[in-house]
Amino acid sequence: HVQLVESGGGSVQAGGSLRLSCKTAEWIDLFCVAWFRQAPGKEREALATISSVEPPTYSDSVKGRFTISRDSAKDTLYLSMDSLKVEDTAMYYCAADRGAWNCNVHRSFDSWAQGTQVTVS
Repeated sequence: HVQLVESGGGSVQAGGSLRLSCKTAEWIDLFCVAWFRQAPGKEREALATISSVEPPTYSDSVKGRFTISRDSAKDTLYLSMDSLKVEDTAMYYCAADRGAWNCNVHRSFDSWAQGTQVTVS
């Protein structure tokens, strides 16, 4: 497991933008990292993954609007969210799993951040 600390959630109007951050306690290059979200009454949804050796992957629901990125020097994962919709309202979580290869949403992520609320109105 690795400790993850999220920041950056908040409230925004539809069409606006937000950026979430997630800092890992270890060198981020060691991990497959991902963003998930869960809205009230709904199942957790995988949004995007990225690692040091594989390109980003996105779910269809956010492709073209959200961008996942990472900064190795800062051990930080980001999720830039543009053109936000009301249906993007949810608790957002970053997750990590040791091992950069085969980085995709089907991994079993064993480290999770505390979550940050995103509300779009």
